[in-house]
Amino acid sequence: MLLHSLLDNDFYKFTMQYAVVKLFPYAHARYAFINRGKHIFPDGFAVALSKAVQDMRHLALTPDEKQFLRHTCPYLDPGYLDFLQGYRYDPDEVVISQEGGAVEIRVEGAWYRTILWEVPLLSLVSEIYYQLSGETRISDEAVKNVVAEKMEKYNRLGVTVAEFGTRRRHSYAVHRLVMEALVASRGPSFVGTSNLHFAQAFGARPIGTHAHEWFMFHAARYGFKMANRMALEHWVDVYRGDLGIALSDTYTTEVFFRQFDKKFAKLFDGVRHDSGDPLEFADKTIAHYRSLGIDPESKTIIFSDGLNYDKVEAITRHCSGRIGISFGIGTNLTNDVGPEPMNIVMKLTEARPENEDWTPVVKLSDEKGKYTGQEKMILLAKEILGLL
Repeated sequence: MLLHSLLDNDFYKFTMQYAVVKLFPYAHARYAFINRGKHIFPDGFAVALSKAVQDMRHLALTPDEKQFLRHTCPYLDPGYLDFLQGYRYDPDEVVISQEGGAVEIRVEGAWYRTILWEVPLLSLVSEIYYQLSGETRISDEAVKNVVAEKMEKYNRLGVTVAEFGTRRRHSYAVHRLVMEALVASRGPSFVGTSNLHFAQAFGARPIGTHAHEWFMFHAARYGFKMANRMALEHWVDVYRGDLGIALSDTYTTEVFFRQFDKKFAKLFDGVRHDSGDPLEFADKTIAHYRSLGIDPESKTIIFSDGLNYDKVEAITRHCSGRIGISFGIGTNLTNDVGPEPMNIVMKLTEARPENEDWTPVVKLSDEKGKYTGQEKMILLAKEILGLL
């Protein structure tokens, strides 16, 4: 098996799953793989991926993992932990096909079940692609040395960094080497990981809240104008002050800040940046907090969009003394080992709330190249939200 644990997934997948189980147990969802990098997949790729997906049916939460979640995440109630212990991946929810070098992957089923597929599927796509392509990577020792050198620079810069690289990692083996190097790094910079499996394995803090699909579903359920507001309200209802970093760019930061009023600005500890110019985003965020009479230095921005040291350094210089900052670094940590990293995503495409029809969903973001969804729905969303 290429995957070794049910928890080998991003933390926010489980925090969202918990909220879905509580609030939307009858909702259904559809997801689709998007090959942004236009990678050409080798012959036999779909067969190998299908085999790995079939193997996932055997993954189950162990008693030690359940105890780890009970101790580390007290906001996840015992009923959910029992549910997760009984959860099994159902490969019938996944359809994989290949025509030449093009691969199509689709997922459909109850949202509370299918929400866990995205991240492990992407990590399998990446690992199997490198296996079948025959591209060699640097040695294990070199992987650790690269990470150690990066962390030495982050420690000198005086910033906090979390590892966010599960979905586009080179492989499970490289991910583990990266975690070994991060934990061994001296200094205060490394603060945790988005991967629950490695958080348990290395005694690291799990980090994450929610993703774009949380807001995308709320648009299908409540409409584009109410999506941000209802998504934030429901998050607060479920977590009561825990996990207080709000993702800001599902329908552009401009629209988000219209609805991120004083109530939400005080309830949430900060916001996450995931697209567009990070320096412009920082200025907008600082100005928004000040307009509400809130000291920006009491809040935090988590930057997580395609980061490397140079970007982190520029952001740090721009924000120092103005607002709290931290960084989630993904591919630059878990796939900086020789071969070119893949540019792949998997997105929610349609949602079916309880007793309603399938509704196409979109993500606009602050970077036009990251728009996802049907063109007519993107135009409709922009018209309704006043973005045309």
